[in-house]
Amino acid sequence: MPSDGRSSSTSAPASGLQRAWLHRGVMACALWPLSLLYAALFGLRRWLYRQGWLKTERVPVPVIVVGNVIAGGAGKTPVVMAVVRHLQARGLSVGVVSRGYGRRTDDCREVLEGSDPQDVGDEPALIRHATGAPVFVARRRIEAARALLARHPATQVVVSDDGLQHLALARDIEICVFDDRGIGNGWRLPAGPLREPWPRRCDLVLHSGAHPAFEGGYTATRALAQDAVASDGKRVPLEALAGKPVIALAAIARPEAFFDMLRARGLVLAETIALPDHYDFDGWLRPSHTERTLLCTEKDAVKLWRKAPDALAVPLHFAPAPDFFAALDAKLSSLDGYQAA
Repeated sequence: MPSDGRSSSTSAPASGLQRAWLHRGVMACALWPLSLLYAALFGLRRWLYRQGWLKTERVPVPVIVVGNVIAGGAGKTPVVMAVVRHLQARGLSVGVVSRGYGRRTDDCREVLEGSDPQDVGDEPALIRHATGAPVFVARRRIEAARALLARHPATQVVVSDDGLQHLALARDIEICVFDDRGIGNGWRLPAGPLREPWPRRCDLVLHSGAHPAFEGGYTATRALAQDAVASDGKRVPLEALAGKPVIALAAIARPEAFFDMLRARGLVLAETIALPDHYDFDGWLRPSHTERTLLCTEKDAVKLWRKAPDALAVPLHFAPAPDFFAALDAKLSSLDGYQAA
């Protein structure tokens, strides 16, 4: 159960809406008329791009967009990191662009190793730290891509963290990510989780969860690392924490998924703290049981370590199936003008 009232009250509304999105119940039906308006506005925007009234711009290297058609997070950031690492292992120079959701700045900037996550966004900061790839954030991803290529002209592939609906940036490959919710109740926002209709054309579908909600697409495995990581890089085996009461914290779209994975590894969660996704931790107070180990996700650690340097981050090992990467490589190689390393 949450450690304080603020945690439960701030996360409950989003959880309630996400539960409503799984079924066509009373709340979803009440919101359905608004979904028609949302669909009409989205359709108008796409039509304006098709007619050329709104401009789609291209950069001189292939662009891979990793995103989702459902709201509430589907595990796209681990997919971005897996794709970047795969391309790097092939010897390609890869850069990443993102909007930097939740940041307090609004400009175009490079994410550096020492960048404050509140200035660049927690997910871009994590991607930069985990992959070492150059990362740029901007409200318009086309601006981020141009800045990236200007600063790092040897870049051969740009990966966009999210952005399926950001039509201003031309893309060569689209990867659509789904978690175990699938398409939920199949309705558009706000009556359902869909940002746009499904099915839609895309190049690759990847299921990030353990139990895909529908057939078709590629699968992946996900598991917690054997060791937790301290702010100074020291590693602590999870098995050394088994049986001891710990505090688990998650400020992600689905905190319970992290808590369940910890429990499955034999950890005793004396307290769980579920905070809103992209929480900034400015007003956060550490639980009173300071003798208990505090565990968090990698995404949270990039911000939490500034408030609680003794917290341990538990990395997630996310591995798309080999046939997914084979299909990605084939599509990338087929692009006109593409030059492999």
